[in-house]
Amino acid sequence: MSPFILAFIASAALGAVIGLVRQRSEQEEHPKHAEYSGVRTFTLWGVLGCVGAFLSDEFAPALLPVALAAVALHQIGAAAIRPAGTGVAGATTLAASLLTMCAGALIFCRYRQEAVLLGALTAVLLGLKRPIHAWTRRFTDADVGATLKFVAITGIILPLVPNQEFGPFDAFNPFKTWRMVVLISGLGFLGYVLMRLFDTRAGVLLTGLLGGIASSTATTLAFSRRSRAQPALGGACAMGVALACAVMLPRLALIVGLVNAPLARQLLVPLGLMLAPALAFVAWSWLRERKSKADAAELGLRNPLDLWPAVKFALIYAAITFAVKAAEAHGHLERGLLPLAFLSGLTDVDAIALSLAGGEEGAEGDLALLARGIVLAAVSNTLLKAGLAAVIGRGSFRWQVLLGLLPTAAAGLASLWLLRG
Repeated sequence: MSPFILAFIASAALGAVIGLVRQRSEQEEHPKHAEYSGVRTFTLWGVLGCVGAFLSDEFAPALLPVALAAVALHQIGAAAIRPAGTGVAGATTLAASLLTMCAGALIFCRYRQEAVLLGALTAVLLGLKRPIHAWTRRFTDADVGATLKFVAITGIILPLVPNQEFGPFDAFNPFKTWRMVVLISGLGFLGYVLMRLFDTRAGVLLTGLLGGIASSTATTLAFSRRSRAQPALGGACAMGVALACAVMLPRLALIVGLVNAPLARQLLVPLGLMLAPALAFVAWSWLRERKSKADAAELGLRNPLDLWPAVKFALIYAAITFAVKAAEAHGHLERGLLPLAFLSGLTDVDAIALSLAGGEEGAEGDLALLARGIVLAAVSNTLLKAGLAAVIGRGSFRWQVLLGLLPTAAAGLASLWLLRG
């Protein structure tokens, strides 16, 4: 079978899948009207994109753009002449038709993975019409304004901030400090959005999970801010902090494993011991929070995107970084690798872990010693987050975070005995 015929069949199949999703959506929304684009139409659009790409490649390069323009003009014209309320194709169907044709063209051009991804994205967005509309109704004008503010501090300000070291000991990097502002604000905003879309516990868990992947320190600061503004959410926020710190541990093992697999194997038991109390606390908090039925509306949940508190917490983080740099510059870390690992873990556990795994501190040395350094960095990072939560948080949040993180740190310290090598 020729490659063109295979591309032809694949384009038709992809178009049919998109059309099926669209037809199901239209049948539910406009059951009395039959004039909508469905399986047949989208199948033909996928084939048209594939054939257009073939003809453009073989005869005239303008044929595919002409076909795209013809479909677009037809859709626009049909929307203009049909009466309202008849299931008329709108801008979404127009975009979906053109994307389906582009997917067919990509298949012919042998960009098959890209075509499948494009088709899947189109189908998912078409199928999620009702849930997306339901979600957007839950947000207020203030939420939209906060979203625009976050886009500004992330997409406009962050790229303009210089990414280089300044000041004594080259300890101040404006880009890294502002990036922490973005992380703290962004994770707080993400938690707010998820708690508005889902129930409070699910929103907190999703934020803790994603925050632990991005930055467990920023997640701790974000939830600490939330506990100050909303003391009733103290237990849920503590659960989110514990989950973010728990996620940090397998993420750390994965990062080390990508660079130094033998060292990662040395870390499995110690990090597993640290993970156990954190997960136990998360499970206990989940069962405890199940008794609370209050949702975001009942709690009067407010949008947390306020820059000044995030700036203050980022400056605290910068001050800790300065203290570590100053200690290094004055030779207070000359006694060995473990003090360096402990102090470095206060600011960035990933950096010291990659340094030890990659050989900057002697990857050819004792694996047990290197593992002890990484575990000690994880312990110091956990203690830092416990301290930040205790100082910044309010109400029950503080003692619950300590209840979750101090046993985690203690398990890490105890596991050092296993690595005494």
